[in-house]
Amino acid sequence: MPRRQGHALLIALVAGTAALAALVAFAGSLLFTGPRTKGVAAPVPQGAVRAPAAPAHSTGLWLATWAAAPVRGEPAPQQGADPGVRTIRNVVHTSIGGDAARLTFSNLFGTHPLLIDRVTVNGRPVTFRGAPSVTVAPGRQAVGDPVVVPVAADADLVVTLRTPTARGPVTVHPNSHQTSFTEDPLGTHRTTDWRYLTAVDVRGRAATGTLVAFGDSLTAGSGSTTDENSRWPDVLADRLHGRYAVVNQGIAGNRLLRDGTGPRGLDRFERDVLGVAGAKTVVLALGINDIQASPQQADPARITQALRTLTRRAHTRGLRVIGATLMPYEGHRNWTPARDAVRARVNEAIRAGGIFDQVLDFDRTARDPARPERLRPAYDSGDHLHLNDAGYQGLGSLVDLSALLRARPSSDAL
Repeated sequence: MPRRQGHALLIALVAGTAALAALVAFAGSLLFTGPRTKGVAAPVPQGAVRAPAAPAHSTGLWLATWAAAPVRGEPAPQQGADPGVRTIRNVVHTSIGGDAARLTFSNLFGTHPLLIDRVTVNGRPVTFRGAPSVTVAPGRQAVGDPVVVPVAADADLVVTLRTPTARGPVTVHPNSHQTSFTEDPLGTHRTTDWRYLTAVDVRGRAATGTLVAFGDSLTAGSGSTTDENSRWPDVLADRLHGRYAVVNQGIAGNRLLRDGTGPRGLDRFERDVLGVAGAKTVVLALGINDIQASPQQADPARITQALRTLTRRAHTRGLRVIGATLMPYEGHRNWTPARDAVRARVNEAIRAGGIFDQVLDFDRTARDPARPERLRPAYDSGDHLHLNDAGYQGLGSLVDLSALLRARPSSDAL
């Protein structure tokens, strides 16, 4: 399904609110008949590599088709007269397809055990060690049993879950540039937060590995059009036509060296890159917020050393590392000549080699040839820091597909 066909799905979801609410209640009674047992999540650390789990006769690879880094915990929203009822419909967009799916839910920022039940993926029920519900301890995650469900590449996928006793904080990925929905007794509400869901893996035989885009708002897609799936990792996935998975682990405002919006890159790398199913390649595109956001990092060597550290950690796990230069931002409120000089020195070190296996020159692609400290006007979203859809199209066109597709298949074979 072409990515923009997702709009039809979203319109249908909104138009059918009342009918869907009734259907969820009725389907829940059908899908979860019998004893109301509940699973208890195994003590799976955040970011642990998900082991294969499927019938022994199955063939194929388990690869992540979509992922979203957990960013923060938010207070549980007001839920009307009955706070014990809330249904969440996370809408996500796939990069590759398969014949089965498995889901990961995170309670990373929760301070109470999280009960999740009535989970479905595109309408198919999800179980946890055979049980229809799961309790996830604070700071932990739960991985559902494999579900035999056809998953198309470049398509919207709907993951529905209920949190009947959630007290928060809610583990979220905000500013997703994708419309999802929550339901409570007061009705259906639009949201651009993804709640609890952090990964969707699929089993298939067409793709050979997963590329993880690890970055900040310029990877997360700030400035792109909501529901158009026009972030640069989406553009790359479109070029690959389901032959290699691409997941976006960008967090708007994220930094390499200091916590802020989300844990710092040095700390979340284990979970958000090395813990991704089938990860074979990582694109590192972090560092501009260390330079431009307060408090600023004035020593370019600290940024380049952090990038080297991440590369070494990726190499120990057999990943190929592609690094991106830092794009210009003159005209943004935080720009100064001194900060731009730091950016230039970081880029000089990246281009000189010795940090990454390969370099993507985001800076050269995005900068205005007449004023290289600024973005091209045609790529500027308007704030002189973030790109528009055309700019992300340019970045997503840089990856060498032939080199990427030569990567060896994942060892997560069944």
